[in-house]
Amino acid sequence: MTAPVFIGARIYRGSSYGTHHPLSIPRVPTVTDLSRALGWLPSEQYRTSPCAKPDALHGFHAPDYIDALQTAEATLKPNLDFDLGSLSNPVFPEVYRRPATAAGGGLLAAELVRHGGVAYNPGGGTHHGLPDRANGFCYINEPVLTIQHLLAQGLTRVAYVDIDAHHCDGVAVGFHGSEEVRMISVHEDGRWPFTGDVDDTAGGAAINIPVPRGFNDTEFTLILNEVILPAVEAFRPEAIYLQCGADAVTEDPLSRLNLSNRCHVAAVKALRPLSPRFIVSGGGGYNPWSVGRAWTCVWATLAGQTIPDRLPTEAHAILAELTWTRKARPTADMLTTLLDPPRDGPVSEHVNDVVRRLKSRRG
Repeated sequence: MTAPVFIGARIYRGSSYGTHHPLSIPRVPTVTDLSRALGWLPSEQYRTSPCAKPDALHGFHAPDYIDALQTAEATLKPNLDFDLGSLSNPVFPEVYRRPATAAGGGLLAAELVRHGGVAYNPGGGTHHGLPDRANGFCYINEPVLTIQHLLAQGLTRVAYVDIDAHHCDGVAVGFHGSEEVRMISVHEDGRWPFTGDVDDTAGGAAINIPVPRGFNDTEFTLILNEVILPAVEAFRPEAIYLQCGADAVTEDPLSRLNLSNRCHVAAVKALRPLSPRFIVSGGGGYNPWSVGRAWTCVWATLAGQTIPDRLPTEAHAILAELTWTRKARPTADMLTTLLDPPRDGPVSEHVNDVVRRLKSRRG
């Protein structure tokens, strides 16, 4: 089997949603630089993501919305009919090209795993994008477009697993009622976008796992073993797409969950053997140190690399040079290590109840 492929692009290094936006931070560049500093990203395993052309986006997005997105980039003027220029979805100089590059990376990933293999697209995972407007920092829905491309290649069963802190509302819109796609989402209960209730099955296509504040590693392991893995195995997917958002970790400012990045590693390890084709993306993640570390751990796991207990000087320097407009500062361990310490704890009645309900539904 061919070696896993990392998909990146220069546009992530030179663009930002704006100084005070949660996505003002560098994410993909940090993962790229750390992976190279650690010797985990030789040139033969790196691919440059193409920028998807408008026609490639029309399989999910309305042409007039894509036209408006390109116009917003050209004029830097808002168009609130499409939620372009709102606080969540600002207009910035790369407002079309950056998300179109993420989508292009997903389409490339689907091509790369056509005959089997692993592709990592950390700039992807933009799971809130809706057909006719921007939504939740997401302008183009890369997961939907990538999965559509897998299906267009002749696949008939694709499992989508999402461990982002926020529910994948845009993906649920894209595959509501589908018999070809099984969506499984773990997300914080009662948090934006306020969708993904445990009783919401997206027309039979989804398993939603809302979890409470303080959700810990012990609870994640229970859900992984008792709900996610049995559901994926029963579906017998020909491809798995794992959305590996890093906003469920303790340090993230946009959730109140308490996971370590060991949960991301555990999900990758557990899901990889269940399908010949495996695509992993990024997603949410708004603390520059925690997201860079988590996604680098994901790549290490995919690439079969051993994560060191302490970072060498060059890798440490990359983390030490990061800045953040928020007052929160990294701990010493966040500058010198990649793996978090385990964040275990008791299993709440909320989590036990969700697991019982989903297992009873499965029979």
